[in-house]
Amino acid sequence: MLSVNIGLPRVIGMQNGEAVSSGIAKQPVNLPRVSVGPVGIQGDGQADLRVHGGPDKAVYAYPSEHWPWWESEHALSCKPATFGENLTLSGGDERVVAIGDRFRWGQSILEVSQPRAPCYKFAMHVARQDAPLIMTKSARCGFYLRVLEAGEAPAQDAVLERLATSGGPSVHDAFTAALHPRVDRDLRLRVHDAPQLAAAWRTAVARQIA
Repeated sequence: MLSVNIGLPRVIGMQNGEAVSSGIAKQPVNLPRVSVGPVGIQGDGQADLRVHGGPDKAVYAYPSEHWPWWESEHALSCKPATFGENLTLSGGDERVVAIGDRFRWGQSILEVSQPRAPCYKFAMHVARQDAPLIMTKSARCGFYLRVLEAGEAPAQDAVLERLATSGGPSVHDAFTAALHPRVDRDLRLRVHDAPQLAAAWRTAVARQIA
């Protein structure tokens, strides 16, 4: 991976006259290692725990392979943590990573739980009102991982080693099943029934099926 990034909630903008706080504004870690716990990396945090964070959204990863597309097609300059991710990856985009895939990062073991759904705070973070819609249409969303085994993990020259492939639906399929209107019903059902899919995302897919 290219970078490990953390950040605590801070004010990132104003909406309707009120300050908006978020943990999306992360910075690369300069320490040799970090501690990975059940709800994320030590020193990282979220502002609104109703919709962010928790065991199913403990660690967020985004593939740097999308950077050239964002930069050339949408003039969005990219660097580690542009998308608010904890792990900036060099490899492993949404079409080749599946719900339930497991990875080793140092002493910790992580499992892919769901895609990322962009929100207005992403727009504030990159100062682009169209950014969430672009991410939604393109399904270049990155993915969340839950922590199956906690432990110390390297923050420099780190490797995310795939331990097991679940055979489940890809992150791309899971994203489109919940957020794209024209998706085959059988695909939605397959995503919905993936045993490792986060409960909140399963509910979103169920709405589409209904």
